[in-house]
Amino acid sequence: MRFLLGIDVGSYSSKGVLLDETGTIVATAQRRHEMRVPGPGRAEHDAEADWWAAFCELSRALLAESGVLPETIAAIGCSGIGPCMLPVDAAGRPLRPAVLYGVDTRARQEIDELNAELGAAAIFARCGNALTTQSVGPKIRWLARHEPDVFARTHKIVTCSTYLTHRLTGCWVIDHYTASCFTPCYDLYERRWNPEMTRPICPPEWLPELAWSSDVIGTVSAAAATETGLAVGTPVVAGTVDAASEALSVGVCRPGDLMIMYGTTVFFIEVVPAAQADPRTWAGPYLFPNTWSVMGGLATSGALTQWWRSKIFDLPDTDAVFADLASAAERSPPGANGLIVLPFFSGERTPVNDPTARGMVFGLTLAHTRADLYRATIEGIGHAVRHNLDTFAEACRAKAVYAVGGGVQNAMWMQAVSDIGGVSQRVRRHTTGAALGSAFLAGIGVGLMARDDVDRINPVVRTVVPQAFNKAVYDRDHAIYLDLYTQTKGYMRALWEGSTAQT
Repeated sequence: MRFLLGIDVGSYSSKGVLLDETGTIVATAQRRHEMRVPGPGRAEHDAEADWWAAFCELSRALLAESGVLPETIAAIGCSGIGPCMLPVDAAGRPLRPAVLYGVDTRARQEIDELNAELGAAAIFARCGNALTTQSVGPKIRWLARHEPDVFARTHKIVTCSTYLTHRLTGCWVIDHYTASCFTPCYDLYERRWNPEMTRPICPPEWLPELAWSSDVIGTVSAAAATETGLAVGTPVVAGTVDAASEALSVGVCRPGDLMIMYGTTVFFIEVVPAAQADPRTWAGPYLFPNTWSVMGGLATSGALTQWWRSKIFDLPDTDAVFADLASAAERSPPGANGLIVLPFFSGERTPVNDPTARGMVFGLTLAHTRADLYRATIEGIGHAVRHNLDTFAEACRAKAVYAVGGGVQNAMWMQAVSDIGGVSQRVRRHTTGAALGSAFLAGIGVGLMARDDVDRINPVVRTVVPQAFNKAVYDRDHAIYLDLYTQTKGYMRALWEGSTAQT
């Protein structure tokens, strides 16, 4: 029997899974870590402590729990939080903490600068994406301006999956899907790095080599084997961003398949028949040659529920606490007794792409309770999901929607999204998520699995359907939700400008 190892590094925890060659899960493991927030609009990870240490701990834990011999592992797949901006030196050592994906909004000035220098229209024409807080290019420019000593010592700019596969194999490789988030450095239509738009930001040779996610890019080195407990020479595939790996884990492979990932943020991936560029969303190749995707993401969701729990409610971080909050929120009626939340607590990504957006709780009275606040927050996230799904549908209406991630266990959250968005969500048996998708990628890479094996290995076990009796209240609230942002975004920007002037 041969086995497949998949490990994923997320925002607040890392997970691992070990599959046998039939697709049966033989072991799982999890390790918690922190997302550091060193200031407003900033989010970072320590690549050594949060990424590589997690990988090593999980690989050893999975081998110990399962009793599987390292030499029987046929291939390894990695996925990770992304896209990130991590500068490393010539020895591969991180030069600073990794700047995270769109939740980190520090490069707003650099977005404006690059749009002026390169031309916003020219960037969109070549990249298929506008510059947003999700884009890595402006964050590299931020590094050059604010930390010139670090910039001068930089050898490569990498993201999480690239760092992990380098530690395993010594190769610097990035998959096409992740590379498409390095706007303006990646040419969507040529599927290559664009040196003309990269040079004003950094030397083009700082960017890793390109590969497809299931390509075998190297094997485990002797040094990595010592740290991880894995066998020297084990094949390693390129891997990808956590969200794309999560999409694969629930079978999002065919045009019209769409994933809603419930996690620290909500992320969307829809497979489409051809490249489709829209400035409100993100476009990129998918995981395999001749496949395409449209993507979107909120800046906060699970992170927002964590914020209420820790900063406002002052409750401990336990599963029981979140279960109690969800139970209380279910006792608040749909519409949360007249409360609407704009969940823009760290700016917002798609479809508004506004780093200056701010959170709002609208309609408060002395009669409102903690349960109302928590329900309104869940519903606010649901309205943001609907805004994205409606935007996606303008180009390609989804045929099948699959839900995955930790939030799938929250029945109220799932139902609120279905009711507000008017969408049925299919849930598969395993919601292990990106680690499972990474193991699938490894299996595809060495020929042990095919893409459609997911339907056999991880079948749909339930479907969450919209409840029609909630439609009227949610349609009313959604119109208010959209108008609240439209009417107040100027004030939000003024508050942001005032706060940045003080710092």
